Amino acid sequence: MPLLACLAALLFLSAVLPAIAAAEEEEKPWSIELRLKRYFRSHTSYEFGNPFPPGQTPLSRLEFPINTWWAGWEVRRDFSRFSAGLEVLGSISRRSDGAMEDSDWDDDTQPKVKTIYSESSCRMEPSYMVRADVDLKVADWLGLPAWFDLRPVVGVRGQWLDLVSHDGVQYELTSDTAPEPLPGDGIRFEQTYRQFFVGIKLAYDMERHTGTAPVRFFGQVDWAAVEGHNSDHHLLRAGNRWTYEDTRGYAWHGSFGFKAGLTANLHAGLEFEYLWIETTGSHRMEVYDSGMSFSFDHGVKVWSQQKSVTLSLEYRF
Repeated sequence: MPLLACLAALLFLSAVLPAIAAAEEEEKPWSIELRLKRYFRSHTSYEFGNPFPPGQTPLSRLEFPINTWWAGWEVRRDFSRFSAGLEVLGSISRRSDGAMEDSDWDDDTQPKVKTIYSESSCRMEPSYMVRADVDLKVADWLGLPAWFDLRPVVGVRGQWLDLVSHDGVQYELTSDTAPEPLPGDGIRFEQTYRQFFVGIKLAYDMERHTGTAPVRFFGQVDWAAVEGHNSDHHLLRAGNRWTYEDTRGYAWHGSFGFKAGLTANLHAGLEFEYLWIETTGSHRMEVYDSGMSFSFDHGVKVWSQQKSVTLSLEYRF
């Protein structure tokens, strides 16, 4: 696996280069970090209501699992008063654990009754995440001890997700109709989230506090303004039908973890993250073969819950 090979190479270099021992007390403003991330119990979803009477909300809801592996890197530069970083991740597994769920409430006489439900397998086509941030050191201004770091942080996160449901089964819940198989690819769903965040970073340096273990605990909490866009191509529907959502909203993000020193320059880390995104906006349907097009904003909601754990290996120089 390419990532494991890179990790092994960094570990080998850190063990054999004599400069590492000599540089133990030197300032190391740069760091590069290899990251392996796993999402679990995570999804990205959208729904919309019926713009015509009786106006049920939702009319349709689609929930896509994003329980996949990602890999990438982060580079960071520390300055005397602030630091700046850039992280880039790409998906490395195609299969997304869990089922894609598609639900409809399309009986106008019983608007609260779910009428159609389907489950499908889901795969992730090449997808990407990027984060850039800048933080400011303020702990000394506040008279905090040297082993406790506090920094306001601002930045931007971007997510570009490409998901395809396939080989599903559809159920008519209000009739005795036999389940209908949905062979092959069913829905292609592409989604973009842009998040402009502001928050607080914390760090607790056990080595500086106790003079023993080279372990540093860290965490971050932030709030973001979010812009979202997604497109949905129902591949099994006749008429080349597409739907689009353009939405705005907010996100809450929290993370915590630790890094342990392996050598003077090399640190291994473990981090847990939680991200909640919720947006509302407009829904547009286009049937290109017939020229039909209409838009509305009734009951339009796009949201995502993302839980992940990340293993990292950081080299400072």
